[in-house]
Amino acid sequence: MHSGIWVYIDHFQGELLTVSSEVVTAARLLADKMGLSVTAIVCGHNIDDLIDQIARSDVDYVIACDDITMADFRYESFGALLAKLYAEHKPKIILMPSTHRCRDLIATLSVKLDVSAITDGVDLNVENDIVQVTRPVYAGKLNAKVSVSDLFCQIISIRPRTFAVCESNQERSEVLQVDPVYEESEIVIKVVSYDNYSTKKTLSDSSIVVSGGRGVGGPEGFQPVRQLAETLDGALGASRAAVDSGWISYDHQVGQTGKTVSPDLYIACGISGAIQHQAGMRTSKIIVAINKDVQAPIMKFATYGIVADLFDFIPVLIEELNSRSV
Repeated sequence: MHSGIWVYIDHFQGELLTVSSEVVTAARLLADKMGLSVTAIVCGHNIDDLIDQIARSDVDYVIACDDITMADFRYESFGALLAKLYAEHKPKIILMPSTHRCRDLIATLSVKLDVSAITDGVDLNVENDIVQVTRPVYAGKLNAKVSVSDLFCQIISIRPRTFAVCESNQERSEVLQVDPVYEESEIVIKVVSYDNYSTKKTLSDSSIVVSGGRGVGGPEGFQPVRQLAETLDGALGASRAAVDSGWISYDHQVGQTGKTVSPDLYIACGISGAIQHQAGMRTSKIIVAINKDVQAPIMKFATYGIVADLFDFIPVLIEELNSRSV
């Protein structure tokens, strides 16, 4: 019953991440091609509303663990539970969002279950009952088609904003409640507190991202970039150079060693466009570069290049945007 395609539902304190809903869509597309069922795996504490939301999405079954030990993500407890469920049900494919929590979980499960893992998929296809995963390589300059045919199960992570959000159904899928593997005293990792995560616009889910780089000149230089992001109701990003200089915190970093984003609109302010930064944003649908240097690498692949001083241009752009929103 639960041996087809699994979807791990990532959330934060019961609030569903958009990418989790997108992965449900990906799972349904695969399931329809392969004649398999879709089972969602949901773990957390006091998540009745989340379970109901997932049960009314495009899944056939839901396996849920609602327990105090699952209140915060810890790869020990989550990994142990998924490994136990895998041994009981033997799914053919496990799909996960490409988030920081899931990267920990993928690594844990890949070792525990001795199965292959393909990360950062942007497209899925089935040929001769073998799943082909398209994923970016060489900092996003090329796409590779990767498949695994010699193993029973495989884990695949999906990049945010590569599939549509699944639609809700009136009918509620069957929900199987399960118990955790560990008690709290057996879990070494403890979550003490959170930063103001819930108040921030998340980079991965945002349709608009405005980023600042070395060209902003310092911490105060991010003020107009931040104002532009707020005006557009977008997320604030940064290059590694700005983060390494201590001008803005790491959680804003976009790039090979930061977050990967695929928004509808990406605005790069004072960013040269080194290959490491390209790796994190090259799949954006529209890229706008604001830079004084017409020879900057980012100008070569940007959809639109604006040769201007960002401190002169951004205030004018914000004023124009505000005048049109009235």
